[in-house]
Amino acid sequence: MVSVVCGASEARPTMDAIWAALAAIPDPEIPVISLVELGVVRDVCWRDGALVVTLTPTYSGCPATAVIAADVAAALADAGITGARIETRLSPAWTTDWIAPAAKRRLAEYGIAPPGSRAAVQTIDIGGLRRREPPPVACPRCGSLQTRELSRFGSTPCKAQHRCEDCLEPFDYFKPH
Repeated sequence: MVSVVCGASEARPTMDAIWAALAAIPDPEIPVISLVELGVVRDVCWRDGALVVTLTPTYSGCPATAVIAADVAAALADAGITGARIETRLSPAWTTDWIAPAAKRRLAEYGIAPPGSRAAVQTIDIGGLRRREPPPVACPRCGSLQTRELSRFGSTPCKAQHRCEDCLEPFDYFKPH
């Protein structure tokens, strides 16, 4: 699908075609969801005759940032778009709220517990001066809420390592933030 812009001498892909190309790029660390579903692709626009794709990594130190940018450039080149600019925007910071609902379901099917909701404010019980326990994380394999955190950091910094006390299987939990 192509469209011609007034005054332009050549046709260029439509935004729908560009978004479709980007939606086909799997996350390099979690291949069952795309960069678009993960919310990493923030914006796509034509600026000064060039396509500009804005990315927000899941956190500022994400080791996959360079791989993601290279995958985006390759997918755009495959779609016939050369000379695209890929920009990184760190503010506002990426949040797990940007993950599409279908992607959260596929995370669970893949064996990664999807993120729960974020606490809107600091959750400290001033009366008892202790932190409230976070809500239980459901095991993505058996659904049990009898799970516990083994390590705050799992296979990537975005995830924590948990274990189900019922089926005894370890699993990653995509930390909400």
